[in-house]
Amino acid sequence: MLKQHLSQFPFIAILRGITPDEALEAGTILTSAGFKAIEVPMNSPDPLSSIEILSEAFGKSCSIGAGTIRTTEQADAIRKVGGTLGVMAHTNPALIAHCASIGLEACPGVGTVSEAFAALDAGACALKLFPAEMMPPAVVKAMRAVLPEETLLVPVGGMGPETWQPYEKVGARAYGTGSSLYKAGMSMETLEKNAAAFAASLTEGV
Repeated sequence: MLKQHLSQFPFIAILRGITPDEALEAGTILTSAGFKAIEVPMNSPDPLSSIEILSEAFGKSCSIGAGTIRTTEQADAIRKVGGTLGVMAHTNPALIAHCASIGLEACPGVGTVSEAFAALDAGACALKLFPAEMMPPAVVKAMRAVLPEETLLVPVGGMGPETWQPYEKVGARAYGTGSSLYKAGMSMETLEKNAAAFAASLTEGV
């Protein structure tokens, strides 16, 4: 479902630092703006509770899950509370395969073509190009040329409403939005403004 959701709205909302008390309101703001994928990094306060809240409220129409996953135990816990998305900062074929085996769509971090193919062979459904600041569009274009055509490339790092477009021109089709969308302690009013800016960026210049 991740590919389908990102084809409808190409941004993954990364809510690093979100608390369970904020999760429902944040999710309502994001889904109202059009977001179809929400990630709560595992180094956030009580991430499983936030994921459970988001999954119960929005899981039928959105991909909800966790980021910065490092262990199979974390993957199991995320799936248990209803998460369907597993994002990693690194390439761990065993962890990717485990995620796939339990119904967690894996989006591992890759930085080289070798890591990209290893991740795909292990069952990744998308590839997180991280950190994108170290992978300019020229690098992504070269990777795109050798990877299977259907591979979903998701640059993460430095992706804002005015910075994702050069990556689209070289074959990326989705983007992870971190601090340009949400920072820990941010007001919901600011989140709403930022979410609207991402939505508007899809039609600007069209």
